[in-house]
Amino acid sequence: MAITVHCDIVSAEQAIFSGLVELVVATGIEGELGIAPGHTPLLTELVPGPIRLIKQNGDEEVFYLSGGYLEVQPDLVTVLADTAIRADDMNEAAAIEAKRQAELALEKRGDDFDYSRASAQLAEAAAQLRTLQKIRKKLG
Repeated sequence: MAITVHCDIVSAEQAIFSGLVELVVATGIEGELGIAPGHTPLLTELVPGPIRLIKQNGDEEVFYLSGGYLEVQPDLVTVLADTAIRADDMNEAAAIEAKRQAELALEKRGDDFDYSRASAQLAEAAAQLRTLQKIRKKLG
């Protein structure tokens, strides 16, 4: 049996994952992180995109995070996410449409244009599509 650490992923809406994992791979503001049992304590901000968990039985599970924080303690990895979605539950067509709408909003820029909101929507849609692409690579 492999060495594991307990991992919790919690969003503002619900607890989405709780269990033993061998590895957590996420993207922090400084780049991609690999968290294994025995990792040094850490607190970092996460950027929108995928988070991968290699579970105790070796299975891999992927989630989309819209951002948040990752905390590493000796026996616990906690992910506090703004929004967390199991990759299997993501809707690719909706993500493509959201990206298209954000790009259109950035092009048109009317009087009541909110650049930061449109940019955030575009970044979130692009991150969701990157998550779906990572899943396809894993399955392909």
